[in-house]
Amino acid sequence: AGGAVSLLERQVSVLRERSVDLRHRLNSLLENARTNDRLFEQTKQLVLKLLEAQSLDHLVDTFTHSLEQEFQIDFASMLLIGNPLQHRGVRARVVALADARTHIEGILKSSKAVCGVLRPEEVKFLFPEHSRQVGSAAVIPLSLGQPLGVIAIASTDPHYFRSSMGTLFLGYIAEVLNRVLPKHLKPGT
Repeated sequence: AGGAVSLLERQVSVLRERSVDLRHRLNSLLENARTNDRLFEQTKQLVLKLLEAQSLDHLVDTFTHSLEQEFQIDFASMLLIGNPLQHRGVRARVVALADARTHIEGILKSSKAVCGVLRPEEVKFLFPEHSRQVGSAAVIPLSLGQPLGVIAIASTDPHYFRSSMGTLFLGYIAEVLNRVLPKHLKPGT
């Protein structure tokens, strides 16, 4: 009668809409699974390379090269805590604990990754050569009984790293570095 729609037609229409919505959700889950699978494989390759590193320079170079080239991260930084004079001959950036506490104390006190827009002084300390380009970052402290350093990755996009994003793979890389770094750092640091 006129413009009326039968109950059966309305139910079919609702079921079609739900079917389309479920298909979109399934596609989203599959895409997330593919992304996580790719990240897992890249992380596995990085971990194997880190375990094979023969020197502190090789370890740091492997970390930064892998994240920038294979993970397509704009900037990667590994800041180590120790006596800069004892590590004078290495390319790794080593700073005294007091200096690190002055600039990034909040990050050092955390045991978890911090994601989002960092304070300007933290960005300058973690990414001295690229501080003007950094929009957002993910940072996690390294420690094994004592502070070992900080790893940080950054993007030029201020919305790329958000506090709501997962940090499982970054946390895993940090745990591996926590175990590998002490054998490369000189005693007394």
